[in-house]
Amino acid sequence: MAYKNLLFDVEGSVATVTINRPKALNALNAATLDELDDVRAKCEIDDNIRVVIITGAGGKSFVAGADITEFKDKSPREVMLLMDQFHRVFRSLEVMPKPTIAAIQGFCLGGGQELAMSCDIRFASDNSVFGQPETGLGLIPGGGGTQRLPRLVGTGIAKEIIYSARNVTAQRAYEIGLVNKLFPAATLMAEVRKFAEMLAKKPPFALKMAKHAITYGQDMALDDAKVLEIECQSLCWSTSDLTEGVSAFLEKRRPTFTGK
Repeated sequence: MAYKNLLFDVEGSVATVTINRPKALNALNAATLDELDDVRAKCEIDDNIRVVIITGAGGKSFVAGADITEFKDKSPREVMLLMDQFHRVFRSLEVMPKPTIAAIQGFCLGGGQELAMSCDIRFASDNSVFGQPETGLGLIPGGGGTQRLPRLVGTGIAKEIIYSARNVTAQRAYEIGLVNKLFPAATLMAEVRKFAEMLAKKPPFALKMAKHAITYGQDMALDDAKVLEIECQSLCWSTSDLTEGVSAFLEKRRPTFTGK
């Protein structure tokens, strides 16, 4: 697929996906979602790619939300089909077996915040702005916001953000756990890249199993989740990377993981 709304770059073991609709503040439309799902699939099957960064072009916006022009004059059935696309793409990103990092500058609103919450880790510039503004339009978050936000920040704070439709500052987003770290805008991408390259040196199967256990285990009963953790831990013992990791620890040297 040729991308009209995305930029896709691979450097070493790190892929960077850039939503590239700066005139629309990188708002998500159906075509962009299709491209995002396609590039996610490419990253998933390419063993050379170990970490994926998602960001927005232009510096003013990560993603300012869903492209509202696509919702205008649609029937409830048509809206349901469009929102189903949001959910399918975001869920596929959420469960892909490789670490994902959202690098957020500027506006991260509505569907943009829902996209960011579908990533494993969120790093943001200190001038970024978050929020779920949908109730101010007579809607509710429809791309997973009512479900992922409470899981990240707690039910009470999520209700405050969603009910009020007010923007959230970067500092507040950090304080409530919506964002992992804040950086000056000028250094954000360098810091994200540095972190991604560190993750890319970790054993990929171990990261895959850790992500699987966390992603699926959090919605299980505790006893069932602990069984899942044991299964994922046990599978790690089938890899050469574990042998290398243990040997390096005993020999007091840095390990070199091959992904096998």
